[in-house]
Amino acid sequence: MSRSLDDTRRHVQVLPERIGAVGGSEFPGHYPGEDHSWSLQRFKENLVVSVQRLTPSNIEFDLVGVDASIANALRRVMIAEVPTVAIDQVYVWNNTSIMQDEVLCHRLGLIPLKIDPRTFQFKKSAHSPPHESDTMVFDLRVRCDRRPGSRNETDPKKMYYDSSVYTGMLDWTPSGEQSRKYKGKEPRPVDPDILLVKLRPGQVVDMHCFANKGTGAQHAKFSPVATASYRLLPHIILRGPIPREHQEKFQKCFPPGVIEIEEDERGEPQCVVKNPRKDTVSREVLRHPEFKDLVQLARIRDHFIYNVESVGQYKPEELVPEAIKILLNKVKEVEEGLDKLFSSDADAA
Repeated sequence: MSRSLDDTRRHVQVLPERIGAVGGSEFPGHYPGEDHSWSLQRFKENLVVSVQRLTPSNIEFDLVGVDASIANALRRVMIAEVPTVAIDQVYVWNNTSIMQDEVLCHRLGLIPLKIDPRTFQFKKSAHSPPHESDTMVFDLRVRCDRRPGSRNETDPKKMYYDSSVYTGMLDWTPSGEQSRKYKGKEPRPVDPDILLVKLRPGQVVDMHCFANKGTGAQHAKFSPVATASYRLLPHIILRGPIPREHQEKFQKCFPPGVIEIEEDERGEPQCVVKNPRKDTVSREVLRHPEFKDLVQLARIRDHFIYNVESVGQYKPEELVPEAIKILLNKVKEVEEGLDKLFSSDADAA
């Protein structure tokens, strides 16, 4: 990181070619005289990655200084190409619940499993036999029965044993060296309290589940993210001072925290842009004619604000490095392909 995010924001103020208006007509190459030459040194100077918020399941970070194609490729790789492990095949030995076999199997497939995909291999093919290196086995065996002495109860949890089937009831059945390999990190559902189906006395669920490694491009159940999105940083340009009688109205045109009224060096109250990150670009301010020539709404075209929510297989701070590794491998494959192409052309000549 060559400079701080605050330095980048100050730098942006004097680079109008990096600012795109809210309208859809603004895109790279739209401005006359815009410089499209690429310099590695300039790229390093402009590149900024700054984590704004990190929780056990979410990460919000800023990526500054890259093209929209790179930003979108990173987002798409996180959604569709970072692999995870999910239940892929289910053998239904018995299911007398009210839920159909197909629906219950589909719900089983959508359970996020706490298995590190980096310790797992892809199956060679859909028809290849399962192996301890590419398959995890889980059993789900639950039977509902009435509790003795519960005739006057109305709560199903007090009336019956196992009236609700939860993800925590999945039992991992290790194969080969799996028990040693995953000792202390036993595979399990990310959340043990996800409801799968409800049972009543005499109903049984007995299923044999095979989990494999896959990507979101194959099926959404393999996607490691619940959401992975980005937006451009709003840029609110005040073209002149807001009259005192309109300042509160101007402030209310934006979400709380975006515009603040502060005193200038002369002690006069003035509207200032405090936190443009909170702006939703609602354009409400443009509805009022008194503000028509005093404000311009724009977005900084190479300042991307990402919000990524992990399903639980990866820590949120691990998802971006994993996506970058995949992108780098793609670039490497393209380079190798080009090398072969040019070497074959040279040999032919």
